[in-house]
Formats: sequence, C-alpha cells, structure tokens
Amino acid sequence: MSDFQRVETHDCPMSSCAAPAGSPCRTTKGKVAIQYHTARFRLVPALAKALNVPTPAVRKPGAVWVELPRPAAAGVEPVGHIRIGYARASTARQSLDTQLDSLAAEGITRVFSEKISTRVAQRPELEKAVALARELRTSGARVTLVVHEHKRLGRGIELVTLAQDLKAADVGLQFLTGELQGSHDPSGVVFNVLAALSGMEREYIRDRTLEGHESARNRGKTIGGPTVTNSDMLTMALQMRAEGVSLRDMAPRLVITTGAKKGQHPSPPTIMRMLREHDERAAATATRDLEAAGGH
Repeated sequence: MSDFQRVETHDCPMSSCAAPAGSPCRTTKGKVAIQYHTARFRLVPALAKALNVPTPAVRKPGAVWVELPRPAAAGVEPVGHIRIGYARASTARQSLDTQLDSLAAEGITRVFSEKISTRVAQRPELEKAVALARELRTSGARVTLVVHEHKRLGRGIELVTLAQDLKAADVGLQFLTGELQGSHDPSGVVFNVLAALSGMEREYIRDRTLEGHESARNRGKTIGGPTVTNSDMLTMALQMRAEGVSLRDMAPRLVITTGAKKGQHPSPPTIMRMLREHDERAAATATRDLEAAGGH
C-alpha cells in the first residue's frame, strides 16, 4: 500500500478540509490539495514523523475537488496514538530548554511553546495545541497532551477550564515529571484535586505576601523598590496635568535623576501613582486644616 493510500484510509480531521476516507485533501477554495494535511497523515503510525506526504498525480492536485468512493478497508488500519507537546515559561528571561529537551526525549515532534504568564487569560499556543488535539481526536485517534510538569498548564481556574476542554474532547494528559508524573484521564478526579490544590497554593502565597507587607509597614519599612520620583518631577507633572497632557505623553518628557534608572523616563503607571499619592496627601492636609479651623 502506498503512502497516499495509507493516508486516505482515514477521514481528514482538519475542520477546513474534512475530506472523507478515500478522497484527497482539499483546500478552502475547493481544489485538490498539493499535499495531504499534516494532521491527517500523522494518523498513520509509519508516517507520524514525516514532514509532508504529496498528493499523487492520480488524484490531480490543483483540480476541482470531488468526493471519491470510500475504500472497503476504511477504518481497518489502527489510527494509532498521537502525542502533542506543550511547553511554557512565565517570563521572557526563563528558558524553555529543559521542557523542550524532555519532550524531545519522549519522541514528541509536534510541540507548542510560549513565554507567557499563567495570569494572562488567553495563551495562544496552548489554545492551538488543544484545538489540534481536538481535531485529531475526532478522527478516532487516541490523543494525549504531554507537558513537562503540571505547573506549566496553570493554576486554579485555568486548570479547571483546561480539564473541561480536554474532557469534552476526550483528550488524555501526561506529565513527564513532578508530583503528578504519569498519564491521567481528564474525566477522572485528578483535575479537580489538582485545581483545588493549585488554587489553595496561590491563595497561600498571596496571604503570606500580604502578611509580610503588613509586618514590614509596622516596622516602618517601605514596600517595593527604590523610588524614582522627586519633587521636581512632581512639579512638572502637576503643571502638565493642568495643561491637559496625558500620562502617556508626560512619560517621555520626564527624566529620572537618581538611582539605577538615572537618565531613563518613568512609566505612565509610575507617574499616575506619584500624582495619586500627591492628591491623597493634599486631601488629607485639607481635611486636617478644616478640622483645625472648626475647632477654633
């Protein structure tokens, strides 16, 4: 059996194609595709690592697509097990090398990776990985999303949402290391437990951080890094605010004069915080003056 016949044993799982078994893949313009879609030929274990599978001349690539009869043996060949990798780092400074190396060691060649915080509502590469897994699963293949460690997927509500997506798509999940190393059924209880523990961990960290800040304030310590503002900067900012200048336009016109950031411009949030603190001090002073005047 030739490669294209092996590929055509399966329906194409790509929603933009959806060519039935026995027919070549098609383009969105209704033409026979020049090569079979990756998601389709990777359903064939022997072709899982192939870069492409060209459409043979007998299928007339580029011609108007027409549906051909399904082969009698359609569905007989095992669809195999497809594993899709995902790697994530929270910041641009963090390296993905360890995660990518562990996925490669498992023989996983299709990997989605990104550098983005779990606090970001949408993670494009994770969404692409889940979408591809869902499309492949519709063809009957067993699909597993493989991750280096469960924390790469997120915490709390992020894991709950992901678990719901995987459960609905009947996609498996595997962790290569960490406390939850191994394969997990997304329909099982592990995701609920994992989400609960992750949510508790985030709340614990938050509470400890707030307690530390409160303790530091009680001791007269300043929270956060060294200030980059001063009275001269405040005076200029107040004048520009009175003239209707926006925070974004103020930033390049103000310069930090001391510290490690000397010579740089303050950010709009820094200017906003400086002005807000000034307004709060001014309001407190005005209140005290009124109270003092009332006492007399």
